[in-house]
Amino acid sequence: MARRIPQVNQFIKKELAKIILREIDFPQGVLVTLTRAEVTANFQECKVYFSVLPETRAKDILSILRKLVYFLQKKLDERLKMRPVPKIMFFVETGTVEAGEIENILEKLKKEEK
Repeated sequence: MARRIPQVNQFIKKELAKIILREIDFPQGVLVTLTRAEVTANFQECKVYFSVLPETRAKDILSILRKLVYFLQKKLDERLKMRPVPKIMFFVETGTVEAGEIENILEKLKKEEK
């Protein structure tokens, strides 16, 4: 069972990414990337994290995804051959934002050393 969780995480991330790419029209100039999916041990819920460029649009995209969660859930249910199908919840990925900020700080420090 423990080995199955990472497989389910990867499958949900991949399938949801396909569905979102084909079915959802985001505002022009916005790039949305699913970064990870984390299913609970009992497979009841799945937290799906995404990043957005530009980052200032993250709240708008979160709102769009949450409005369409039932539509996305239905599409995912059709593709998953498991019961119960985990309930999807969307979250903005904060790790990538923090990594970008650290990268900027390191670049500034390198320039200051020269």
